[in-house]
Amino acid sequence: MSRSAQIANFIDSHVEELIAFRRRMHAHPELSGQETQSTEAILTRLAVVDLQSQVLASGTGLVCDIDPQGLGDGSPLVALRADIDALAMTDESQTQYRSTVPGVAHCCGHDVHTTVVLGAGLLLARLLAAPGAPRGRVRLIFEPAEETVPGGAVEVVDEGHLHGVGAIYGLHCDPKINVGHVGVKSGPITSAADLIEVEISGPGGHTARPEKTVDLISVAARIATEVPRLLSQETSESPLRLVFGSLRAGDAPNVIPSSARLSGTLRTRDLETWQQAPKLFEHALEAVVGQTGARWNISYLRGVPPVVNDAEATATLRAAAVAEFGESGVLETEQSWGGDTFAWYLERVPGSYVRLGVHNPAAGNEWLDLHASTFDVDERAIPFGVRLLAATAMAWLDQA
Repeated sequence: MSRSAQIANFIDSHVEELIAFRRRMHAHPELSGQETQSTEAILTRLAVVDLQSQVLASGTGLVCDIDPQGLGDGSPLVALRADIDALAMTDESQTQYRSTVPGVAHCCGHDVHTTVVLGAGLLLARLLAAPGAPRGRVRLIFEPAEETVPGGAVEVVDEGHLHGVGAIYGLHCDPKINVGHVGVKSGPITSAADLIEVEISGPGGHTARPEKTVDLISVAARIATEVPRLLSQETSESPLRLVFGSLRAGDAPNVIPSSARLSGTLRTRDLETWQQAPKLFEHALEAVVGQTGARWNISYLRGVPPVVNDAEATATLRAAAVAEFGESGVLETEQSWGGDTFAWYLERVPGSYVRLGVHNPAAGNEWLDLHASTFDVDERAIPFGVRLLAATAMAWLDQA
């Protein structure tokens, strides 16, 4: 039986199971570092076909080597990565499989990523055991805590799970691409992202006499509007994008508070600008707050660098995608402002990150974004993702 026929037979016989696995995961999301049920579900399914997994030292996340030929260390090894955690937000969709956990939801597609890599692993176990299979192994990486910084990828790397890996591949749901298509890009495909918290303080006072104190609400508003503007002006060639997602201050309408706190993300597409970002941010903040009389303190948490796809690894993925979906199914995509811990892997081994189309064309112009409270995917994307990653892994092993 040809490889394409094996892939088609696997998809036909497993697609319903994979969709059901995704829906169970979607209904039972777990926050970063708490993915115990998700880890156990993946481990259990892999064990059904005698694939042994190693849970990470933190207790969540796992890696699994597929080596039906018994080649062991030293043989060609390609890795596939998924992220398994969910977001701290409410699922406001009306699907039967919507989140059953208050304040936690898979609104970024990690349940799909996990299901795709699981399916690809099950398929690859068959393909590598078939007559005429290339000599090599596959490592599945199910990363926990991707939504935190610096992210679970650091734990994966520190435990040595990239040892011997020749290339690594992963994917991310893209609701701006129709199902049946993938977005490919060589070079930078995501941006660097840091977390920032600014705490400002003053004596407080009465709203009837703001001139007698430090009006922290006004100061906080200036920080939220003027600091991002200053940063974009100072780094116009490789801009820094600062957006605050939280501003907390005061409780009473007639009391000027004595403290306020803003938190947000600072992003850039350029590695050199990312390295300078903490100092640039501090200078901009001082320029805005310095003459107001408010005291301020910065908590600056370094996040992730840009994901920079390797040219050769991307060419392998692109060729595999064209073979599976045709030229029209493979799109050139742009560098996004989002960040991803996949960057840590690509700092150590070559690889490529691809965008999986999950938009249902029947939905017309209803293009929901990632992290939207009603985010969902066209589940036909799952078999497309399985085919893509399995074909890419086999193509890489064919060349190794």
